[in-house]
Amino acid sequence: MNVLVIGGGGREHALVWKISQSPLVEKIFCAPGNAGIAELAQCVDFKVDDIEGLLAFAQEQQIGLTVVGPELPLTLGLVDRFREAGLTVFGADKKAAQIEGSKSFSKDLMAKYGVPTAAYGTFTDPEQAKDFIREQGAPIVVKADGLAAGKGVIVAQTEAEAIAAVEDILCEGAFGAAGSRVVIEEFLEGEEASFLAFTDGENIVSLASSQDHKPALDGDTGPNTGGMGAYSPAPVVTDAIHQQILEKVLKPTIAGMAAEGCDYSSIIYAGLMIKDGELKVLEFNARFGDPETQPLLARLKSDIVPVLLACAKGDLSGIELEWHDKAAVCVVMAAGGYPGAYEKGQVIEGLEAAAAIDDLTVFHAGTVEKDGKVVTAGGRVLGVTGLGSTVAEAIETAYKGVKAISWPEVHYRSDIGRKALNR
Repeated sequence: MNVLVIGGGGREHALVWKISQSPLVEKIFCAPGNAGIAELAQCVDFKVDDIEGLLAFAQEQQIGLTVVGPELPLTLGLVDRFREAGLTVFGADKKAAQIEGSKSFSKDLMAKYGVPTAAYGTFTDPEQAKDFIREQGAPIVVKADGLAAGKGVIVAQTEAEAIAAVEDILCEGAFGAAGSRVVIEEFLEGEEASFLAFTDGENIVSLASSQDHKPALDGDTGPNTGGMGAYSPAPVVTDAIHQQILEKVLKPTIAGMAAEGCDYSSIIYAGLMIKDGELKVLEFNARFGDPETQPLLARLKSDIVPVLLACAKGDLSGIELEWHDKAAVCVVMAAGGYPGAYEKGQVIEGLEAAAAIDDLTVFHAGTVEKDGKVVTAGGRVLGVTGLGSTVAEAIETAYKGVKAISWPEVHYRSDIGRKALNR
């Protein structure tokens, strides 16, 4: 079977890496891919939102399974278009992708179906939004309603900071059309976790627990990013919390989506805040997390292709996942300045040395090959992923890889996984 993976980041490299291990797969294409993906798949030069171009390519190459990585093509209806053409495609359709594409849709859904989440208000009028902030006080969270590549969330410590965020989003257009509305939420304290599960709209097959690190700097300080690292398993997700997630979050959400005419058959990602054994949902994503996918797939023992096919065909009955006992830690190496302005085209040194380290995989995110060398081409450049019998060992392996790799002004956090050690 020929497989097409859509996307070009670290998540897609991890998906291609795992799919390439399946005996069911003959050839993998990736659009647009990156320098690391090119070692495992044929990269084809399509933008992820070129739905008609991708469809024509998939038909021409007799693609047996298309796997959609990023959120943008999901919200634009790529899955709907491929299904109309009779192709097998893994991903949420346009209606279902609203759970990520519109934070107000997601919050209203949770409120209607009793899913625990932060109190909130939705606004298009900046003055009403500012009044709400003054009523609620700070700290408070301001979110652009639409897709903003993981950067549309401002955790404001003061009212002035929150009001400035509203002005940036609603008045200055900091996030374009994604910021035509804002969702303003109460600030939640606790420890974050990511929980991903496959669903066919009825059956739920959970992945292992994981934890992302959104802020740019050590100690969870600095601006929010698309994610600076992740690890799995996350000890904050105890067996009791796991059961709560299934009963209080995933089951009512998936049933609620069906009741709203949004049949959900794909992966669903719940970003959670956990405190004193109770949880609330921060956000939902309609796709694999990035960088959570890297450590999760490094730990997955099962062949992923039958799972993706079962999900794409809407029947997960009988599917179970097997996991390696080892822990995995992914440290994101980013361009200096990320998530703000950064330089591209820096030559990356040390990739061969890192490749020689046992239990280490370097997933490429923002890279291209130029004149025979791998150079930086994005904000998040690499996801250096280490395995170990414990989280502590996996951290050691990952940072051994990080220290082997360099380019000018490289930036990474030095505390990925530390919360697990504190437990």
